[in-house]
Amino acid sequence: MAIAYKKQIDDDTEFAVWKIEEQADDLYNQLQLNEQEKAYVEQLSHGKRNLHWLGTRVLLRKMLNTDEYIDCQVDEHGKPYLVDLPYHISLSHSFDYAAVMISKKRPVGIDIEQIKEKVERIAHKFMRPAEMAFINDQHKIQQLYVCWCAKEAVYKCYGQKEVSFADNISLKPFNFDKQGNVSATLNKGAVSLDYRVDYLQYEDYMIGYVKG
Repeated sequence: MAIAYKKQIDDDTEFAVWKIEEQADDLYNQLQLNEQEKAYVEQLSHGKRNLHWLGTRVLLRKMLNTDEYIDCQVDEHGKPYLVDLPYHISLSHSFDYAAVMISKKRPVGIDIEQIKEKVERIAHKFMRPAEMAFINDQHKIQQLYVCWCAKEAVYKCYGQKEVSFADNISLKPFNFDKQGNVSATLNKGAVSLDYRVDYLQYEDYMIGYVKG
């Protein structure tokens, strides 16, 4: 496993993407796990799901640069957090890659997705008609993935359940480039939050990341 890409966003916020090349046992041996975590790993199927869970935890350990046990829990909304360390975190994975974003001061969200044509078939599930109207045919697939990753990153940063990508998260029009940003708004009940989501294409993957 090696760092494929790393970006320092500001003084206390960064993310990294790692390519998972080890076997599950190799990743497992790099971690300190409590009995509950060991039991959870045992329940995972011995495939990508197992590698993804282990890979994100190994990358988190590398980014925090510690040999001590990292107590990483998940709250009632499914958002991961660190019990004893002063960092906000967000985890993501897709096929051969794991991604981790950390910040000392602000909630964060990151999403990585392998770019595939099938996104066009499900676009209606997460896009509004007004958003579909600004999609450029020349870069349709990549731009749809920017939209998906942006909404996923906002959802993770917000950290609450029952958020509809189509109904509660809206994106302003933007032109696709290999690296850029998009303005997003989350509206749910009395909550109205504006975000700037940055994105970049890395090989055949799209990465969206945001801080609150």
